[in-house]
Amino acid sequence: MTEHYDIAIIGSGPGGYVAAIKAAQSGKKVVCIEKSEIGGICLNWGCIPTKALIKNSDMWREFQSVRKYGFSIDNASFDYEKIVNRSRTVAQRLSKGVEFLFKKNKITNIKGFAEFKNENTLNIFDQSHNILQTISADSIIIATGARPKSIPGIKIDKTKIISSKEALVLNEVPESIIILGAGAIGIEFAYIFRSFGADVTIVEMMDQIVPNEDEEIAKELTRSFKKQKIKMLTGTKVKTINNDDDHVSVVVGKNGEQETIKAQYVLMAIGVQPNIENINLGEIGIKTENNRIKVDENYQTNIPGIYAIGDVIGAPCLAHVASEEGILAVRHILGQETHHLNYNAVPGCTYCQPQIASVGFTQKQAEEKGINIKVGHCHFRANGKSMATGEIDGFVKVIFNRDTKKIIGAHIIGNEATELITELTLAISNHMTYKEITSSIHAHPSLSETVMEAIMNAFDEAIHL
Repeated sequence: MTEHYDIAIIGSGPGGYVAAIKAAQSGKKVVCIEKSEIGGICLNWGCIPTKALIKNSDMWREFQSVRKYGFSIDNASFDYEKIVNRSRTVAQRLSKGVEFLFKKNKITNIKGFAEFKNENTLNIFDQSHNILQTISADSIIIATGARPKSIPGIKIDKTKIISSKEALVLNEVPESIIILGAGAIGIEFAYIFRSFGADVTIVEMMDQIVPNEDEEIAKELTRSFKKQKIKMLTGTKVKTINNDDDHVSVVVGKNGEQETIKAQYVLMAIGVQPNIENINLGEIGIKTENNRIKVDENYQTNIPGIYAIGDVIGAPCLAHVASEEGILAVRHILGQETHHLNYNAVPGCTYCQPQIASVGFTQKQAEEKGINIKVGHCHFRANGKSMATGEIDGFVKVIFNRDTKKIIGAHIIGNEATELITELTLAISNHMTYKEITSSIHAHPSLSETVMEAIMNAFDEAIHL
């Protein structure tokens, strides 16, 4: 017998589980099909466990610098296996939390692999492709996420050439590791492994690390990583990778010259590719483009009643984007008032130290669009709270349209940057002017004062600079 649901969701990541809860809260009968752990890659093998490891990395670095605060800790040591186990425990607890929310909201959870039988019917299979059951739904949301991408012709063997998933559960700190890609994933693992003593080399084909960030931010992070003794090769392409018995050799090229670098591991961190295979999209005629599912402004595919959200529809591949897309898709299914997501007001965060957070246009993007701009800065070393805590590296940078006085970009590198960015995201989302932002009192002493000072600096009104 085929069970019928109002809404079926394939995948329980940040897009899928949020959509499921939103739909269930509206009184709909909802089913979510997940092939692995509830919570998807982000919660189990990405966003959350990496942040747990980063917390340990931060603490270890603090132990090594406690003398400046008047403390002395002798014979400090760490147990890396326990550190990894802690990160896995954190992920597992949160996965159980989502499972509880499913039960609370009466969402049916089916473990298995979903394939379209027709436009409103799904077959659910086990790992051996034995059919478990068949379900039907009035609306179906595809939220199958993405997986690590590899360089063409090079296989992630999960032993020496690894992805972020294997990197999360290494039993010991690598003696050396080459990280291919200097986006958020590569940068965060570079920080983690270097904090615990690994010899780290980053290889990035673009001309700067964190290539999507403002140039000033990238330069500041480069300076900090050099201080941390992380090696960085930018404007450099990978030619070949050879997996030898005791190491991996990577041949890289830059400006017509080649060199070979060796390490115990190679971490492939060049991005992700959407999971569009093995769900029978072609069978029912769902259109794809550049290996992603095509959707309209309401996240509906070319087939009415079938939607797609999150990484499977392409960049920006961020958990908070997938969640918002999931909510908007459900609202459209329910016939509720909705809005179009402003992708230029989506914050991006990288959780190394110093942290990076940004939203809106970079200075280069604004200039390329011909926008007449005003730019303001405030360095954390000018902030009382930063001086008191000893975290003085980095700065806040804001970009305004000179003509309208509205904020169009914000970039932060430094302590708690990922927390400070929300105020600026709100300002960009609401097209606020510099006077509207600075008319709100910022607590003293607080890091948020750097935001206010940077904005005032853009209009030559800064007090403490």
